[in-house]
Amino acid sequence: MTIKRIEPGARMSGAVVHGNTVYLAGQVGEGTTVTEQSTSALAEVDRLLALAGTDKSKILQTLIYLSDMSTFGEMNAVWEGWVDPANPPARATSGAPLATPDYKVEFIVTAAL
Repeated sequence: MTIKRIEPGARMSGAVVHGNTVYLAGQVGEGTTVTEQSTSALAEVDRLLALAGTDKSKILQTLIYLSDMSTFGEMNAVWEGWVDPANPPARATSGAPLATPDYKVEFIVTAAL
């Protein structure tokens, strides 16, 4: 079975395709609020999924990390406007410190081709 790496770098790839599954690296967004960062990060998810040959209707699972769980509702408002309502993935959200204090939210996505 082949492995395709999308936008590989020294530390990680933006996405990896193995078989019929696409694994995205954790996506963080630009901006100062959870709303701005969620919107930006989910746009990047769309972009990477398209490069892999799939889209958000085929997302199997999303793991979401918030640096502050009090922003759960703010993130969910963006998520609910973005997610394919006919094909919602399995999802979990946890609170966790992220790579830098500037990051407020991170999305880790696994999708089918």
